Amino acid sequence: MKKIKLYIKKQIKSFLGIETTRMYVSKLIKRGLIIGNNFNIQKGVILDDTHCWLITIGNNVTLAPNVHILCHDASTKYHLNYTKISPVEIKDNVFIGASSIIMPGVTIGENVIVAANSVVTKNISSNKVVAGIPAKPICNTDEYIEKCKNEMEDNNKFDERYLLKNITSDKKTHMKSILYSSKNKNGYIV
Repeated sequence: MKKIKLYIKKQIKSFLGIETTRMYVSKLIKRGLIIGNNFNIQKGVILDDTHCWLITIGNNVTLAPNVHILCHDASTKYHLNYTKISPVEIKDNVFIGASSIIMPGVTIGENVIVAANSVVTKNISSNKVVAGIPAKPICNTDEYIEKCKNEMEDNNKFDERYLLKNITSDKKTHMKSILYSSKNKNGYIV
């Protein structure tokens, strides 16, 4: 029954011209976008529709909400009658934080984390955490992961019961209590 409801919902959205994320990505793949396995794309992501065949995305890549990936720069159009275009490549095991912008011509290496609201204007070598406008390295990925491991405690880890689809009012209160009582207010959820 649940599958039928989802199918009907998808058909209604399609009929009304409401594009789901899955529909959006499928359309871009047909146009030439290349994506690897385990691609996680969140709401509001914009992949350069007009030049999506210039985008290559590797395995285990997450694009958080409102990420923009651009392969064109129309600032030259008025002066040259041409728009500058350049490919973008995102390699394996990359996380791009919410509202970040990846500019044309950029290659992002493996095991990279791009902080939220960053603007990536130059290539990023593998195993880096970058942040800012323009994005600059702040540490290597291994250092960041080690720091996170060190701050993890048994009481600040949350299992499936704390995910949106499962969480109860009591669990929400419990989570807030744990986070506000920790020294840095950080916790970790599956």
